[in-house]
Amino acid sequence: MYTQIWSKYLPIIKILLKRTLNGDQVLDLNRIDFERAGSGRKAGYKFSIEFTKGRVANIISGSPLASDLAFVMLEDANIKPLLLTSHYVVSLNTKFQLSLKNVTPKEEAEVAVEEEAD
Repeated sequence: MYTQIWSKYLPIIKILLKRTLNGDQVLDLNRIDFERAGSGRKAGYKFSIEFTKGRVANIISGSPLASDLAFVMLEDANIKPLLLTSHYVVSLNTKFQLSLKNVTPKEEAEVAVEEEAD
């Protein structure tokens, strides 16, 4: 239902995922896009997805918005390698701000950066 909308934001999400090494990132989304695609209800546009080792680590099946974002991100050839090397939390708040955080323990992040340089 929301995959087309998320696909539109993927290039920006990829850039912001890379920038999370320097700090948390926030992307302001267009509320209208989601309200048109949804069932018209304004509630329920809040979620959090944890990506660990290229997989979703928490239960998001109750949120089509979160499920579609996770699907689109995991299917993208440019984003999948990032998700495999680091731990991320991607969340949406009621103000339609997508927050991206790299929660990889420092030792693992340093190893991943070294491996990428090889």
